[in-house]
Amino acid sequence: MEKPEVRVRYAPSPTGLQHIGGVRTALFNYFFARANGGKFILRIEDTDRERYSDESLDDLYSTLEWLGVKWDEGPVVGGPYGPYVQSERTELYREYAKKLVESGHAYYCYCTPERLEELREKQTKEKKDFGYDRHCRNLTPEQEQAYKDAGIKPVIRLKIPLEGYTEFEDFLLGPMKKRNSDISPDPILLKSDGFPTYHLANVIDDHFMKITHILRAQEWVPSIPLHVQLYKAFGWEPPVYCHLPMVMGSDGQKLSKRHGSTSLRDFRAKGYLPEAILNYVSLIGWSYDDSREFFTRQELEELFCLEKLNKAPGVFDYKKLDWFNGQYIRKKTDAELTELLMPYLEKAGIVHTPMTPEEEEILTKAIPLAKERLKYLSDIPEVIGFLFKAPESYNTEELIPKKLDKERTLELLNVHAGMIPQFIELSEEAIEPVLRAKCDELGVKLGDFLMILRVAVTGTKISPPIVGSIKLLGAEETEKRIQKVINILKDEVTK
Repeated sequence: MEKPEVRVRYAPSPTGLQHIGGVRTALFNYFFARANGGKFILRIEDTDRERYSDESLDDLYSTLEWLGVKWDEGPVVGGPYGPYVQSERTELYREYAKKLVESGHAYYCYCTPERLEELREKQTKEKKDFGYDRHCRNLTPEQEQAYKDAGIKPVIRLKIPLEGYTEFEDFLLGPMKKRNSDISPDPILLKSDGFPTYHLANVIDDHFMKITHILRAQEWVPSIPLHVQLYKAFGWEPPVYCHLPMVMGSDGQKLSKRHGSTSLRDFRAKGYLPEAILNYVSLIGWSYDDSREFFTRQELEELFCLEKLNKAPGVFDYKKLDWFNGQYIRKKTDAELTELLMPYLEKAGIVHTPMTPEEEEILTKAIPLAKERLKYLSDIPEVIGFLFKAPESYNTEELIPKKLDKERTLELLNVHAGMIPQFIELSEEAIEPVLRAKCDELGVKLGDFLMILRVAVTGTKISPPIVGSIKLLGAEETEKRIQKVINILKDEVTK
């Protein structure tokens, strides 16, 4: 018998920006579909109209586009099981909610918000867990008619069995079961305004869109028994569930804003590359083997499989992501990197389009030097800004090494001023023994000696290799900057 086509979905609610956890879910679904020759469906679950925002929807589309993730069916591209936006499917939900009432698996509930609040207060006083008391589960036709005559708009609730267990299996977590008495008592499926709750819309959409596998975060595990009960009530076969490992911070707690930024918009603004995000996020809770770390999107589309998921939570390590990003930056050609860096340079006012021939020449020569120093694309103004504009001020704490004082630093700056012709004339390899010999003669560490020069010339401790930087600046400009710092320190020493 031929296996059915794999069909998976990413079904976000456009109520906030895309974050690492959601993106990881999208990627795993996408790669699983591609690796199995299946379909990746994007569905917009927008029934929460109070929190819905166009900004969130735009962020979803732009994030997937930035990552190179294309959906086979969904908004914009269409497909045979649309519409793929839940707010456009409300008639379907109403129809099937009523069918559940007709089959005896659901019922109309006329409890007012006031009654439910009184119930909540009573249960709180009695120190009971809050839950609906099934007041309307067995209304007589006369009682129901009285509510209708009073003009009360009902909700539709699912009849959860009062006894027994709901059993189900998760691909990753294995067989599970839950006592029916522990499932939320008769949850609402259709609200009084005719809009569905998440559970009803989710199950109906997954069925009619022929979803075969549900890959989602483990925080949704508690909802499986309810969904299984819904599938049973409709007489439908549930899809395969696979609840993905949690994404944790370094402290072992669920990843959140307290650990740092989690929205993709923030990562993009800071200058992470999509390749780095895609590669690193795909390794949170999944591994191909014990050693391989680097994968292209195309390779993950071929290699991803559920069998290599880890049950244990995955840790999102910001430092490791930074390392990945640096590695991918260095894989770029100089031309590719220049194009990526230009928006950051322009925003900082360092270069303007069109650039002068002199600016183009400096930038072309600076990129190979800067590439090794970049952790994020947004680092570029700080790393090469000094090549286009001299530092306006200096932090003397950065200028003076810990074990030296102003007088000694001033002496070394004068030595630097005298060595500039050698920096210009000699290659980096040729000048290194000259510098070491000079440091031995002066009784100073090479690191301290060069740090003083670096800060004087660039205004910062973070810059491309100083020898190459001086060659780009030229002797006259370099000497001018060193002399400026000499004058500043002279004034401070004589005060």
